[in-house]
Amino acid sequence: MKIGVPKETAENERRVALTPEVGGRLVKSGITVVVERGAGEAASFTDDAYRAAGVTVGATAADIFGQSDCILKVQAPSSAEAGLCRSGATLIAVFQPSAVKDVVSQLAARKVTTFSLALLPRITRAQAMDVLSSQATVGGYKAVLLAAATAGRLFPMLVTAAGTLPPAKVLVLGAGVAGLQAIATARRLGAVVSAFDVRAAVKEQVESLGAKFVAMDLGEQAEAAGGYAKELSQDSHQRELAFLAQQVKDMDIVISTAAIPGRRAPTLITRDAVHGMKPGSVIVDLAAETGGNCELTQAGKDVQESGVTILGPLNLASTLPFHASQMYARNISTFLLYSVRDGALQLDFNDEIVRDTCVTHAGEIRKG
Repeated sequence: MKIGVPKETAENERRVALTPEVGGRLVKSGITVVVERGAGEAASFTDDAYRAAGVTVGATAADIFGQSDCILKVQAPSSAEAGLCRSGATLIAVFQPSAVKDVVSQLAARKVTTFSLALLPRITRAQAMDVLSSQATVGGYKAVLLAAATAGRLFPMLVTAAGTLPPAKVLVLGAGVAGLQAIATARRLGAVVSAFDVRAAVKEQVESLGAKFVAMDLGEQAEAAGGYAKELSQDSHQRELAFLAQQVKDMDIVISTAAIPGRRAPTLITRDAVHGMKPGSVIVDLAAETGGNCELTQAGKDVQESGVTILGPLNLASTLPFHASQMYARNISTFLLYSVRDGALQLDFNDEIVRDTCVTHAGEIRKG
């Protein structure tokens, strides 16, 4: 079996799907691994490091796509990359099929079997493959650093010769993986941290990190299958907006991470709520790519409104590519090896991990 790892071509993408460490482990298991020349350079993994691990360094993307049994990527393939895939090959990456319908159709037409780890079921057996969680960890950490760099204040309380400086007040919206990492990072920097989530079950996790859990009575069940938050009724959502408007007005930093799988991100901070915040406050909206938790968020841009700075960063995991790639490589290699038997992929579509992540197979679109 031959695994190919091309250099990522998406704008501002610095991660690589396999690191030398993980590639070397695959080689030792009997799998041939070929990485495109320069594929890991942006993440500080040199071609020499791959060679030292037993990984072959290939010349071009055409070589990688055209000669590999299985392609491992971070981002969805471009149309040009899909056109390079040979018939019968397998491709694994992370993307929402509905966002790249033309490419999905192209892959199906070429009879490429495609898997997206964005669709991985949230079950215990799949935890070691969960790329969304590993990359969200990086995003939650970096969000706090962005907030600290943007805010005109220090995070910790300091006692100085010029007097005592009070700590920053940070509110984290959403206590999933990214939110919990943001809480932990802000606490390490010395901030006073509060967190809000519609799921009461996360209160213990929030408090274990030294933050205050801010709760409200929604009057309905807010947790869907798999532990994800679900969309609220219109009445509950309006009460939620009013509640959060009161919470954000005294905060120095708000980091929003709330998401609903496969749906637009819920609006949690309205324009009026932003106008009620203190001048100099900062909002870092990690949901910018799916519409934003703040009504004023613009994806990929910094917005100024009534003295409040609203950041809408995209692909934060790629800004810390070394460790993001390390975690991603471990996730995707675990997914790959899950279906490898006797040196070849053996796909069991009765297994929900395989079934739920498969986008195209045998010329058909299974998820779109």
